[in-house]
Amino acid sequence: MPEPPSATPVLPAPTRRPLERFWPYVELTEEPTPEELAALDPDLHAALFGPRDLPFSFTLVFPDFSGDLFAEALARAQAAPEYRVVGTGAARRHRARFFSADVAALRDLYALIGHLPESEVLIDDRPVPFARELWLPLLWFQLLR
Repeated sequence: MPEPPSATPVLPAPTRRPLERFWPYVELTEEPTPEELAALDPDLHAALFGPRDLPFSFTLVFPDFSGDLFAEALARAQAAPEYRVVGTGAARRHRARFFSADVAALRDLYALIGHLPESEVLIDDRPVPFARELWLPLLWFQLLR
């Protein structure tokens, strides 16, 4: 009686080792650039890299607008501790991050761009309900010191 065939075929031992590269794939950098990290959603950044060690912050986001105040608003935004421009064309936005020690500079910039309907106030890079109506007036109390 013949033996039943084995389930796994016997393969010859390889004579050489494959290379550790995966041609023709592009070689990607191991670490993301600072621009890529800055563009990440705060929740995604926290999930990937852990929470940021930044102090409590307020970010003012505003588009390009016409008028004499734009040059002054842009100069004040660029003087913020953290400033960057995102988007192009009509979707271009200026983001200026201020910390609690920069209350006067935040107030001065908000006085210039607060009337714009497209402007946003973010608390720790997140849109928070009543940021304009509640959080900013609470922050203005620090100016009384």
